[in-house]
Amino acid sequence: MLRFPPALRHMLKTSHFWQENGLLLREFRCFPEVVCLALLFSLLAAMLEGFGLGFLMAFLQNLVSPDAVPLQTGLPWFDQVILGIQEPPIQRLLRASALILLATWLRAACNYMAHVYTDLTQLHFVDRLRKRIFEQLTALNLSYFAKTHSGELINTVTTEIGRLQQAFGMAAFLLIKGLTIAIYTILLFQISWQLSLLSLALFSLLGVSLNTINKWVRESSFAVSEASGRFVSIAIELINGMRTIQASNAQNYERQQFYQASSNIVAASARSTRSAAIVRPLAEGLATTILIGIIVLGFTILVTTNTLQTAALLTFLFILFRLVPAIHEINGCRVALSGFHGSIDNLKELLQTDNKPYLVNGTLQFQGLQKAIYFNSVNFEYEPGNRVLHNIDLVIEQGKMTALVGASGAGKTTLVDLLPRFYDPVQGDIRLDDVKLSKFDINSVRNRMAVVSQDTFIFNASVLENIVYGLDFVDDNDVYHVAKSANALEFIQALPEGFQTRLGDRGVRLSGGQRQRIAIARALLRDPDILILDEATSALDSVSERLIQESIEQLSRGRTVIAIAHRLSTIMRADKVVVLEQGRIVEQGTYQGLLQQRGKLWNYHQMQHELPPAPELDMPSSIEISR
Repeated sequence: MLRFPPALRHMLKTSHFWQENGLLLREFRCFPEVVCLALLFSLLAAMLEGFGLGFLMAFLQNLVSPDAVPLQTGLPWFDQVILGIQEPPIQRLLRASALILLATWLRAACNYMAHVYTDLTQLHFVDRLRKRIFEQLTALNLSYFAKTHSGELINTVTTEIGRLQQAFGMAAFLLIKGLTIAIYTILLFQISWQLSLLSLALFSLLGVSLNTINKWVRESSFAVSEASGRFVSIAIELINGMRTIQASNAQNYERQQFYQASSNIVAASARSTRSAAIVRPLAEGLATTILIGIIVLGFTILVTTNTLQTAALLTFLFILFRLVPAIHEINGCRVALSGFHGSIDNLKELLQTDNKPYLVNGTLQFQGLQKAIYFNSVNFEYEPGNRVLHNIDLVIEQGKMTALVGASGAGKTTLVDLLPRFYDPVQGDIRLDDVKLSKFDINSVRNRMAVVSQDTFIFNASVLENIVYGLDFVDDNDVYHVAKSANALEFIQALPEGFQTRLGDRGVRLSGGQRQRIAIARALLRDPDILILDEATSALDSVSERLIQESIEQLSRGRTVIAIAHRLSTIMRADKVVVLEQGRIVEQGTYQGLLQQRGKLWNYHQMQHELPPAPELDMPSSIEISR
């Protein structure tokens, strides 16, 4: 059964995010007080709007027809004490004026509070959404990231969440305006059901007509999101690959790519804008036509036949004049919201859980390796039908160094990636001592494991923060000691601010050898039981290689070491050498023992030492021994 990390499981219990069956509303259960206050003040503001308009009719009657029978609510105490129906017309006029002002100022206060709590709801909602995305991303297997463009993910996490925040603000505005329109509608029917039905019919036809345009805008929004994601991907590659671009003199090619991606955003946005821009002027023209028709009918039919008083008709028209702009605003918001469907779909896709690979975590706590790591008939494939590892049987003994050798694509890195469970075998199993790796809580395993690779990731933070990364409450003396053991102390102290020097994006201020020594210091500080060295000295100059090799020897003492070898000189003292070809183990034994067999390792040894090949042996297809 599929299991997720505790934090993600907790969030998934409360919401799934923006499903058409209303599950979005469940997200607000996490902060119900804020949501309820936002709804309460919005409702109070709408009701006070209705009260103000009701008092307006009494005001207009006292102004236009002071001798007419005073308007009454049907509540005797309210009519006599508040409206003062037994008072002279001037007193009734003053009371109505005071009530209108009171309702107006109370409505203003409620609108303010509604705005505050609506914004707080929006902030809480977006904060929760960001945290759900974090839990989602950290719960996924690396295979998901291998198939997904990083630019698209960054676009979803940044741009699309920003667009969703705008959409939420518009949805909140729609709610508030919708409550106000509901109050307006009730008042209109109380004043004249005939004119109300006519208005409702005509404005309903207007709304149906505008729905077609909304569909056009909605469809065009998907193209905008797609173009934005493509642009972000190209921009990230441009920034990260600038060295290669300049070295290859490929600026013109990248310019064409960049310009085309930017133009695609303009074209997609222009199509969406053209669809959206027609809505407001069309709605205003049609609504004004409907409004004039209702005024003419009201005066010629209802007022002249005494079916409706002049004050009631004036109030009706006043409400209608306020209703029409509100409807325009709602239509505008609906059109704008249609433009956010692409962003919403991207977020739904990112948060969807039934189409993504998750780590099925175990519960046992790993206490350290006692005997060995066992690979039992392990098979692995990144894509179905394209097998990368074939029937791997291997024993990695505790406290010893096991080296993996093979040509590019032999499966060395894939094999070691199975240990920290970046991926899981499709067949067979891996055991730590006598327990399947999948039975352990993977965090307890990774806490006792360190990886030093040729592509060391340095964070845009200080030297100190890079060394202590992922650890809490580290003593400064320990950091100093591991930096010295990693042959990194000298160059660190030569930096402008020493351990507090920020290293820039991906450690651009450091050389390759310096980055490697930072990584080794990081691994030393973790004091791992299991150490994975993934071509840690690859592509370094001889001086850097010597320093790194000294650091690695310091790091490897007393640990279980798995080393992927690029240069055979670095693994001559390994306890076991395993030679892989095309995902299969073809040789394993001691270094000297395999040389005496004159097999695959002997061929690699010949090439790196420029020895004449043995005539009876086939040469490997590639001189470079790398991943």
